[in-house]
Amino acid sequence: MSLDDFSQWLVGLLFVSGILWAVDALVRKDKTKPPPLYAEYARSFFPVILVVLLIRSFVVEPFRIPSGSMIPTLHVGDFILVNKFAYGLRLPIVHTKILSLGEPKRGQVVVFRYPKNPSIDYIKRIVGLPGDRITCFKNKLYINGKLIPHYHKKPYLYTEQNGQALEAYRYTEKLGQITHHIILIPGLAPGKRMHFVVPPHEYFVLGDNRDLSDDSRYWGYVPQRNLVGRAFMIWFSWNTARGGGIDFKRIGRSIP
Repeated sequence: MSLDDFSQWLVGLLFVSGILWAVDALVRKDKTKPPPLYAEYARSFFPVILVVLLIRSFVVEPFRIPSGSMIPTLHVGDFILVNKFAYGLRLPIVHTKILSLGEPKRGQVVVFRYPKNPSIDYIKRIVGLPGDRITCFKNKLYINGKLIPHYHKKPYLYTEQNGQALEAYRYTEKLGQITHHIILIPGLAPGKRMHFVVPPHEYFVLGDNRDLSDDSRYWGYVPQRNLVGRAFMIWFSWNTARGGGIDFKRIGRSIP
C-alpha cells in the first residue's frame, strides 16, 4: 500500500466512523440505553483516527529506507522521521499547500513523491535550487560553475545487497551550511559530462551513494509540490547487512 493509499484509508475511516457516530446520536431516542456496538466502536475510533491523520499530515511521518542510495548517511533498514511542516502545510491526498513555512535549502535530505510515479516515495539530498546550473562529470560536481570539493578520503567497506563487496571511498562534502559524507566507487561514475539548469519551483537531487543512486541525473527535477518533508532523525534501525538485529548505535542519530 502506498502512502497516498494509507492516507485515503485514514480519511475514509474517519468519515465512516464520524457518520456512524452522528447517525446514532441523531436516531437513538433512549439515551439511557447503551449505544449499539457499531456506534460504540465509531465513537472510540474517531478521535484516534483524527489524531493519527493530523500528525501524519501536518507534523511528522515515519519512513523506512529500502535501498542503499543514501549510504553512508542512511542505511537499508533505517527508520526515519520526516518533518512534514518544514516546507509548509499541505492537505492530505491532494497535497495542496495551504500555508508556506519555509523553503528547501541546499544540502537538506528530503522525502518526495517520485515525479515519474508519485505513488512511490524517494529520499535524496537537495543539490540544486531553482535557477542553479549543475554540472556532473565523472566524480566531480559543479554548482554555478564552482567545483564542490571532497575532503578526507577514507576507505569504505561497501557491500551490495547481493553480498558483493566493492571498492569504495568515503568523502566529506559541504553543500550550503550542511556538511555530510558521500561515497564514491572507482570506475562506476558516468563518463559523460552532464549539464542541468534547474527550472523555477523545482529541485535537483542526488543520493549520497553517488555512483549507485537513481536521481535527478537520470530522471530530472523534483517539483516543489512533490516534496513531502525534511528527514531529520533515525528513530530505529534494523541491521539487514549482518543478518538482522537492532543497530542501537544508529538509533537517535540526526540526519545532516
